[in-house]
Amino acid sequence: MSKNKKNILVSVAWPYANGGIHIGHMAGCYLPADIFARFHRMLGNNVLMVSGSDAHGTPVVIKSIQENKTPEQLFNFYHNDILKTWKNIGIDFDLFTSTHTENHEKVVQDIFLDLLGKGFIYAQEMILPYCSECERFLADRYIEGTCPNSECNSKDARGDQCDNCGKTLDPKDLIDINCKICSKSDVISFEKSDHYFLKLSHFQNDLKQWLNSKNNFKSNVKNTSLGFLSEGLIDRPITRDIDWGVKVPVKGWETKRIYVWFEAVLGYLSASIEFFSTTDDKDGWKNFWQNSSEAYYFMGKDNIIFHSIILPSILLGKGELNLPHNIPANEYLNLEGLKLSSSRNWALWVNELSDIYEPDSIRYSLASNFPETSDTDFSLDELIRSNNQELVATYGNLVNRIVNICIKNFDSKIPKAMQIDDDSQKIIDMCHDTLRIVKDEISNVRLRRGLSEIMKLCGNINKYIDLKEPWKLVKSDEEKASEVIWVCMTSFNCLKILFNPYIPFSSEKLNKILGFSNDLISKWEWSEYDLPINQEINSLGPLFKKIEVK
Repeated sequence: MSKNKKNILVSVAWPYANGGIHIGHMAGCYLPADIFARFHRMLGNNVLMVSGSDAHGTPVVIKSIQENKTPEQLFNFYHNDILKTWKNIGIDFDLFTSTHTENHEKVVQDIFLDLLGKGFIYAQEMILPYCSECERFLADRYIEGTCPNSECNSKDARGDQCDNCGKTLDPKDLIDINCKICSKSDVISFEKSDHYFLKLSHFQNDLKQWLNSKNNFKSNVKNTSLGFLSEGLIDRPITRDIDWGVKVPVKGWETKRIYVWFEAVLGYLSASIEFFSTTDDKDGWKNFWQNSSEAYYFMGKDNIIFHSIILPSILLGKGELNLPHNIPANEYLNLEGLKLSSSRNWALWVNELSDIYEPDSIRYSLASNFPETSDTDFSLDELIRSNNQELVATYGNLVNRIVNICIKNFDSKIPKAMQIDDDSQKIIDMCHDTLRIVKDEISNVRLRRGLSEIMKLCGNINKYIDLKEPWKLVKSDEEKASEVIWVCMTSFNCLKILFNPYIPFSSEKLNKILGFSNDLISKWEWSEYDLPINQEINSLGPLFKKIEVK
């Protein structure tokens, strides 16, 4: 790892292993995190990007019952499906693990016992919904009903949260509750059960002070978190009456498990420890958790509270562990005006899309439409439009026509510019300016704006070519033609760097077209003189393919 550079921890929300990854998940956190991590690796920073499949959530148990499988069988199937998604679309984790590992269980249990010993976890009796038909206590997601929020009244609210309005709930708050397993309502009663609670109320003031100091947080993240705090933190149970998950490390509690909202948020720590356990530097994880570092947590807005309130409370209780540096949570990506929903089968699945479209076409369309400050809308028509009108017409054709001129008129070699006129110098200056601007945008997790700046540069290079008409100059003024082709080629060498975090597959292809033998674009650095004169370029075909509408 690099010395004298920042330590950047990129923590990405853990997907439930009960289904595939759809475009909402991808735009919400996985693609933004990948772009951000790739960028910081190019800066030379020490980057650790981790996540994993959430194997123990009640959605996994519910789906396993529906499919007549064991939770472990279901988890294994979807974990492998998720790994396939990352490969297909180019999401480059340092480690994508799962909550179903011995390492994760040990880390969670150690922190549980630490907080228990300090008095931040305590046991208390609860009144919980019990289904006599299923003969089991119903954990939060085992029940559903009408949201008690009068401004919402969603019929699909869960026992822990209403996804429609974002309100955190208690099972007894729901109206007209029914069991999600047997779909009955007249079999539910409320019975006593002992559970462990996290003493959230203890951290109210510390969290408020910390959140007020976070001027780099998005307004939606800060306002949502402070609004939640303003209602007053209440202690919340962190164990459940289920037999699938991390065991409670206390004698007499063998039939209960540590609940997923306490367990899964510790996955970032356990994954960091797991990653370094296979290296010579077993304590390397401490550089990202205990020493000077910046931890970024990427997720959708429905997960804000778990990372701005729950996780920081656990970390404050444990001590000596860094709080989040930033939580760049995105809003929702809708599909043709409607909210994406796996349960209602209203989704576009990334693995299915990647069987039809190129990964960079998907990545670009989503990145140019990231819901960074408000909900945005997506459709297949938009994917096709952005590919054909922006990637192909604005960027791809720009490269293709200059490369073809170079091949036909300069023996496939980079020509030398004898002099640079004002128009040419402006393009070179724009490249330097765009590198600086995009660096600032990505550093501040304004990824959509960063991509817009890169496309603006493409547009200006196109205008330069239209002005200079190099296809005419090669016949009338070879020296001037050499200047224009050199300016374009060296600007392409800049574009491959700028685009690399966003659309890495085409950037690597452009790297080879320009005659470089190495596959890795490793630095966020560019000079107009980086492209050697007389370097032989390669004819590898167009960067992008037009999508034919059938």
